[in-house]
Amino acid sequence: MNVMERIYQGASRLGKTITLPEGSDERVAKAAAIAQEKGLARPVLIGKKDEIEAVLTKVGVSEKVEIIDPEQADQAEDYAASLYELRKKKGLSLDDAKALVCDPMYFAAMMVKKGDADGYVAGAVNTTANTFRPALQIIKTAPGIPLVSSAFIMVVPDCSLGENGVFVMADCALNPNPTAEELAAIAVASAQTARVLAGIEPRVAMLSFSTKGSAQHELVDKVVQATQKAHEMAPDLLLDGELQLDAAIVPEVGQKKAAGSPVAGKANVLIFPDLQAANIGYKLVQRLAKAEAIGPISQGMALPVNDLSRGASVEDIVNVIAITALQGA
Repeated sequence: MNVMERIYQGASRLGKTITLPEGSDERVAKAAAIAQEKGLARPVLIGKKDEIEAVLTKVGVSEKVEIIDPEQADQAEDYAASLYELRKKKGLSLDDAKALVCDPMYFAAMMVKKGDADGYVAGAVNTTANTFRPALQIIKTAPGIPLVSSAFIMVVPDCSLGENGVFVMADCALNPNPTAEELAAIAVASAQTARVLAGIEPRVAMLSFSTKGSAQHELVDKVVQATQKAHEMAPDLLLDGELQLDAAIVPEVGQKKAAGSPVAGKANVLIFPDLQAANIGYKLVQRLAKAEAIGPISQGMALPVNDLSRGASVEDIVNVIAITALQGA
């Protein structure tokens, strides 16, 4: 069973409700219908009802997909009152809260916050900033995790390294230059992604151009500090650093460069020191090794929220719906 098959199977067992606040986008509407037909989730399209119904007809969807128009929703008053309580110390008035819950993005975030949905997926139309702004204001990050980050599950064909060719790599999309504290949080969140989505027991390597003091530099110091902080955050997590990439994933190199390390030579979760290294690294693996790149997967939120590429295909959106459902397990 490949990784996406596992994700589909796991999602289909859960019956999670995933809300889609870009319901009038043709790709999103079609993906919702496919996800519902496959039993991956109970999708809810958010937006103007007549517009969404017209789109569903246009893309040939015959089965009924739930639609909620925030401007007509029974929940709107309750959501506005709750949003006001959440944000009044930030200067939000009740009238402003009422206006905000008419925005599908804020309505979707309130559905998740109030337990009426298990997660939301957006970004096919909206920017990453617009996707996460309601989430960060309303849902917030998980306890002890100071930031949202992203990961890719990489599936490398004909590879014995990692977890038989499966790796989780982070942060490849969101945080350009994380601090040591942020890097530690990314590592802990990525380990959770490995467990829940990839179905592997994480062995986390904090990557650097140095292995165990082989080089001295402030960039190395950041990774050393991040390793220490990650151990403090998750004492039971199998994690080590700083490690060069070859020492992290190649057994004979790991044994030579970091003898006695519980991770060296067998890491399956790779934490890069910054976005430049991570983005270059995952794309090298994707292109040169012809690896499947599943993601970017958002991590670190208290409840599941995922951001799509604005170039996302229908299949991409279906996959992210399934991922979001499984993250809510």
